[in-house]
Amino acid sequence: MENNPLNRSMKINLTIDLKKLTISRVIKFLVISDLLFLGGWGLIGPILAVFILREVPGTTLFTVGAAVAAYWFAKSLFQLPIAIFIDKIEGEKDDFYTLLASLMLSGFVAMAYLLVDSIGGLILVSALQGVAFAFYTPSWSGIFSRHLDKEHYALEWSLDSTTIGFAYGITALAGGAMANYFGFKSVFIFASLASFAAALLLFTVPNLILPRQKSNVALIRDHTPANINH
Repeated sequence: MENNPLNRSMKINLTIDLKKLTISRVIKFLVISDLLFLGGWGLIGPILAVFILREVPGTTLFTVGAAVAAYWFAKSLFQLPIAIFIDKIEGEKDDFYTLLASLMLSGFVAMAYLLVDSIGGLILVSALQGVAFAFYTPSWSGIFSRHLDKEHYALEWSLDSTTIGFAYGITALAGGAMANYFGFKSVFIFASLASFAAALLLFTVPNLILPRQKSNVALIRDHTPANINH
């Protein structure tokens, strides 16, 4: 049975040549920025509902649901128009600066949660978070898609997804521990710093992205990181 040529031909060769698994610097920096940004917000995920109930006067479980709704409505409302806008502009400057703006806004939003002292303020900040993610998703995805290695589409998307998966797991645990031992303030500060660090990382290496010309080959990719903050 083992010597049957047909069986041998049906075997899948899973040998991997590590020398061929080269990943562009742009992809590496984008994965790192994604790690910082989403990992930072992952710190907030486990404790946000508890923070709202304990720290914002007059809140209930219904208020938590309203904050979640404000986030998703804002993100859904703005995301498509932003994507259409940046797709219409040739080159990657618009994508790049939109990405930087989203990271900066996210950093301020994380800090703004600490200033919330009313239900109205909570809804506003949650909506601003949705706007920040609405800017982030199409701009990050657009740049990432255009710089994918044509031989490693699945690998490079999976690399980002796997990296973020580990980050979510680690930061979920860390966020809970930080809030428990050091208070809520430490969690939001670290999340804010992570967003600013992601922006700084990309701001220091714009030449990796801006000189590149937009590919004539249309790549339809989606980057919809699960928002674990709500």
